[in-house]
Amino acid sequence: MKARVHSILLVLLLGAALPAFAQQSPPPGPPGAGRMPPPSTEWSSLSPEQQKLLDRYRNNWSAFPPERQRSLARGSERWLSMSPDQRDNARQRFQRFRDLPPDERREMRQRWEKFRALPPDQQRNVRENFRKFRDLPPERRKLLRERWNSASPEERERMLERMREHQQNPPPLRRPR
Repeated sequence: MKARVHSILLVLLLGAALPAFAQQSPPPGPPGAGRMPPPSTEWSSLSPEQQKLLDRYRNNWSAFPPERQRSLARGSERWLSMSPDQRDNARQRFQRFRDLPPDERREMRQRWEKFRALPPDQQRNVRENFRKFRDLPPERRKLLRERWNSASPEERERMLERMREHQQNPPPLRRPR
């Protein structure tokens, strides 16, 4: 049950807490990859609102890897595009994240990285499945959580396989009676 709550919280954090995740340095790439480093985001190219929001990074901005600069810039754009209510909700969710024990935060970050590593179509599927789950009546969500939590690893794998098959070959629409 605890893991399910954390999974749900992770998905909620995806959109709202990206500025916080962006503060972390990206993992190093493979040695000798031979690629040109991506262009950096110059501090002067940020809007005044972004500069104000990211001011604590001003003195170190040029030392950040280009990927981190772009991540912070995108996160600040996202934050600035939120309504005051969205920002309040994001702050609350992020505070709940910060209040988690370090091992649970680490697990959530690992899940986030695993999600980010998925191809875009699979990311869309994950988001869509979350929306479908979120929109179910509470008693149906509870039943599904209980069924999942009581299932063996083999049963869970079969459930996931049935779900994948259903997504690839949805049943025909029923006519209303």
